[in-house]
Amino acid sequence: MASLPSVINTWQMVEAGSQGKPGKLVKTTLPLPELEAGQALVKVAGCGVCHTDLSYFYDGVPTVNKPPLTLGHEIAGSVLAGPSELEGKDVIVPAVMPCNNCPICESGRGNRCLNQQMPGNSLGLYGGFSDYIPVPAEDLCVIDQLKLPLSHYAVVADAATTPYQAAMRAGISRGDRVIITGAAGGVGVYMGQITKALGAEVVIGIDVNQPKLERSLDFGLDYIINSRDKDLKAIKKEFTAASKDAGVPGNYGWKIFECSGVAPGQDIALGLLGFLGKLIVVGFSPKPNSFMISKLMAFDAEMIGTWGCLPKYYPKVLEMVQDGRVQIEPFLETKPMSQIAQVFEQQHNGLFDKRQVLEPDF
Repeated sequence: MASLPSVINTWQMVEAGSQGKPGKLVKTTLPLPELEAGQALVKVAGCGVCHTDLSYFYDGVPTVNKPPLTLGHEIAGSVLAGPSELEGKDVIVPAVMPCNNCPICESGRGNRCLNQQMPGNSLGLYGGFSDYIPVPAEDLCVIDQLKLPLSHYAVVADAATTPYQAAMRAGISRGDRVIITGAAGGVGVYMGQITKALGAEVVIGIDVNQPKLERSLDFGLDYIINSRDKDLKAIKKEFTAASKDAGVPGNYGWKIFECSGVAPGQDIALGLLGFLGKLIVVGFSPKPNSFMISKLMAFDAEMIGTWGCLPKYYPKVLEMVQDGRVQIEPFLETKPMSQIAQVFEQQHNGLFDKRQVLEPDF
């Protein structure tokens, strides 16, 4: 066994923000806890910065464990200590780790286990913006061969696996027709790739960022719609034209993935829901929407929520990344973890077009 560190170096959120005002981050150390049975100590190679982290830090979205708390739930690293079969292995830490021992887990819905542990939220005070983290070992996803730098696999922990769970909830199969709102965002870029890899016939992406939309045409999207400064009528007109060009029905059977996590994107997704359609809510917004729910009855349509990803799906997504069906390299960049405050601020202000992965440099 490798020698263990005496402390965990970490960036703690000691105060949460509110209404867009930032919280407070402090660089500190924590005593290394004694590993419990079934736990592993992971040396963090990289941790991605997610919209959820910013929601905690700027908007006061409540965490299960209150500050002081280390944020960060998109983690890749190597196992320093724990079960012997895992020691020395490179791993992806699932963003949500179920208890695997309750009626919800037994029903196959463990991604929403009420006893789940999520780094940076409900895993004690531990999160990924650290050099080490103790985690449940049972559901770690082993990377047998590194084809990319280890830190880059951090985005698989959430940004690339959350869309896969959403696709499973939607029952994506070959020949499906897909709409993605927020298609150019940190989750949307993988939603397009994954639905296409699973056999979707036509994938239409909607967003407000034209360069990023155009980039996504090389990564799963067949058609793009820029919704900036357009009302729903104009967006529907472009959608109808794209459906006609693709030679597919535009009036029924579309599966819509709302990945924007903002009210305008949600309103577009609701407005496009039609006959026999499914709307899968992937992104989070604290703001309410207005929707006539009787349309679900009239359209024989469905609206579905989705949360995180079952650990059992991680190897499937990793396989897609390893064989190139899902590309992560064009959509991420790394920075030293010491720049966390600047990265949070810049990402909060929309200044990045790639996922930020922070690498420990304590």
